[in-house]
Amino acid sequence: MRKLRKAVFPVAGFGTRFLPATKAMPKELLPIVDKPLIQYAAEEAIAAGIDTLIFVTGRNKRAIEDHFDNNQELEMALRAKGKHEQADMVKNILPEGIECIFVRQAEQLGLGHAVLCAERVVGSEPFAVLLADDFLTGEGEGATAELARAFEASGRTQLSVMEVNGSDISKYGVVVPGPASGSVAGLVEKPNAEDAPSNLASIGRYVLTPDIFDILRAQKPGAGGEIQLADAINAQAANGAVEAVTLRARRFDCGSVQGYLDAIIAVAGR
Repeated sequence: MRKLRKAVFPVAGFGTRFLPATKAMPKELLPIVDKPLIQYAAEEAIAAGIDTLIFVTGRNKRAIEDHFDNNQELEMALRAKGKHEQADMVKNILPEGIECIFVRQAEQLGLGHAVLCAERVVGSEPFAVLLADDFLTGEGEGATAELARAFEASGRTQLSVMEVNGSDISKYGVVVPGPASGSVAGLVEKPNAEDAPSNLASIGRYVLTPDIFDILRAQKPGAGGEIQLADAINAQAANGAVEAVTLRARRFDCGSVQGYLDAIIAVAGR
């Protein structure tokens, strides 16, 4: 079984709920205290043993590339002022041996389409998908590392899931539980609360097998007229190829203003 080495970060969204702050700045660079959302997600992937970070970007997202690139002018200016700790921080945004690749999503046609844009870079390997909006805190190596271990044990697609009760379940892809513990028989995108097949919500962490690309290419638009990743995973699940791992971290929905503020308060409190 091939080791998990690649992670895809869909970062082409407009971030309309944070306008005007995100008019010129990507929402993924919004800081949680002193570190942007996308860096937390990248560090989580690296902690899982991933060495190739693939960013699916769009217009006005060049700042993400700049964030992970070297900035020798800033580093030299900081060292000239004796600010060596800050200079080291700028230099070591990513450890040595980590490669960043940027792919353009010319038109936003859904999360499934964003993942499909990364196909040529991913190739025939398994890969992780991390949504930076889902900000996770907790002890240990992180949710992606837990998914990676589960994948290495079974070779199946892995979903990170958490319990959501009440009407909020309609905001998520919802798991149809399979007969065995941890197995997934299906995934329903944003069902009405009364129609939800369970209270297990899929959140923005996945490990996917490369056959997902064939499914996505042949898939018709789903909810919202977009290519939904949940629909492709549902097709995999019909073949018994999907499992779920319960999230142990605390999750904040930083796609919303309230969730973003809650994340800042939680991190500042530590």
